[in-house]
Amino acid sequence: MNEIKITINEIKELMDKMAQTGLGQLVLEQDDFKLKLCAQKEQIMLPAHLPMTTEVPPQIPAYDETQIVPPSQPEEVVGNVVKSPIVGTFYTSPSPDKPAFAPVGASVHKGDVLFIIESMKLMNEVQSEFDGEIVKVLVEDGTPVEYDQPLMIIR
Repeated sequence: MNEIKITINEIKELMDKMAQTGLGQLVLEQDDFKLKLCAQKEQIMLPAHLPMTTEVPPQIPAYDETQIVPPSQPEEVVGNVVKSPIVGTFYTSPSPDKPAFAPVGASVHKGDVLFIIESMKLMNEVQSEFDGEIVKVLVEDGTPVEYDQPLMIIR
């Protein structure tokens, strides 16, 4: 019996390649081992018959240059940015009734668990690569996150 040996990093690479190439599904099977990766594509459903309207859009008043507000400057990030290693759902604690692994203001050391990302029904603990203090959490608990998305700042 041949064994399939695949690491988490290799699975992440497969997921990235699927996203880049638009491959919808990949299934690897051997004996009692089965790995199924499915890429979700956003589909927009439109009704078959759209009603015809003859409404005239409201008139937009001429803009006044005195009302122009300069865009706000993005907040300067000072510290180490922790990014999502995979696509999934971000969780700050092991369960809703438990405290957060690393709330803002907490001191963390390299190797401490910062948060969990649920991907494909697996809970992946993400550990700190830095020593320091949690300065900011950039996403809300239970929010979907993308690969390489900034999630936390440690100073």
